Amino acid sequence: MLKVGLTGGIGAGKSEVSRTLAGYGAVLIDADLIAREVVEPGTPGLAAVVEEFGTGILTAEGTLDRPALGSIVFADSERLAALNAIVHPLVGARSAELERAAGPGSVVVHDVPLLTENGLAPLYDLVVVVDAAPETQLDRLVHLRGMTEQEARARMAAQATREQRRAVADLVIDNDGPIAALEPQVRSVWAELVRRSAAG
Repeated sequence: MLKVGLTGGIGAGKSEVSRTLAGYGAVLIDADLIAREVVEPGTPGLAAVVEEFGTGILTAEGTLDRPALGSIVFADSERLAALNAIVHPLVGARSAELERAAGPGSVVVHDVPLLTENGLAPLYDLVVVVDAAPETQLDRLVHLRGMTEQEARARMAAQATREQRRAVADLVIDNDGPIAALEPQVRSVWAELVRRSAAG
């Protein structure tokens, strides 16, 4: 089994890369998806988040109100650290469970947005970084995700810098251009992952 950490800044195009790799046959373990799963209604994760942040972060239906929680944690690094201390261990445990379920010859790609920030690179055989210039990220967040420029800049500022991410990368996928330029790079990275997996 080859364990790959896939990361990239918000708006860099990491989700597109992970979808493409899964299409090639990678076993995809998506930390964001698991982070949602571990705070579903009725979970110990959601109970712990409510205990820390209060009932104001719940919707009328009792689910987590992500925008309300986001407005608290993305403006305050201490509150963000408190949230991470609850959610990250739960995500780690579920990720390990899914990894164990993958076959021995699998290429397991862990899609981890905060890999660099949380010093997780040593957990993987290989780290792939999807890279884009900050101006490109900002443009995508504003025009494709509908964020205000202020919101987008705050989200970007809460993450590692481009240089910090590149420093932990074994392989870099440049996603500054159009989507058509992305696929050949992902195909090439997949070929390299398969080669390394076969080499043991």
